[in-house]
Amino acid sequence: MNTSENPENSACMPGVIPHLVCAGAAAAIDFYAKAFGATEMIRLPAANGKLMHACLSLNGAAVMLADECPEQGMLGPKSLKGTPVTIHLTVPDVDALFSQAVNAGATVIMPVADMFWGDRYGIIEDPFGHRWSMATHQRQLTKEDLIEAARAAEEACLKK
Repeated sequence: MNTSENPENSACMPGVIPHLVCAGAAAAIDFYAKAFGATEMIRLPAANGKLMHACLSLNGAAVMLADECPEQGMLGPKSLKGTPVTIHLTVPDVDALFSQAVNAGATVIMPVADMFWGDRYGIIEDPFGHRWSMATHQRQLTKEDLIEAARAAEEACLKK
């Protein structure tokens, strides 16, 4: 497809784009706008009122989503009883965005804290079962420093 024929859709095409399946995709769009400042680019509703497809702009990238469609094998994390995937956001102020997401209805999985790799980092789960990590980079480490810090963190964890 030549995306120049439909410029509204071209922003959803380049790069690696998460495509989330949600029970309640329209409500998920509202949540992502409130929690992360996402903006809706396109919404394609099905005749039954569910969303066949939507595309959001979130943190400078595209995120696609659709409602669950069990007859096509499309199930969200709540139906699957969890997710093995975490979507990561690098942001200027992790504490502010983390609080904004929690105030919008996200559940804290890992509170924001300073991490050995140089980021201030935390994890939330949205009301639809998707996990989001977010971080603000605080300090640059050399490869050697990072390896040493990882070993120290592992040792400290094993002592608990």
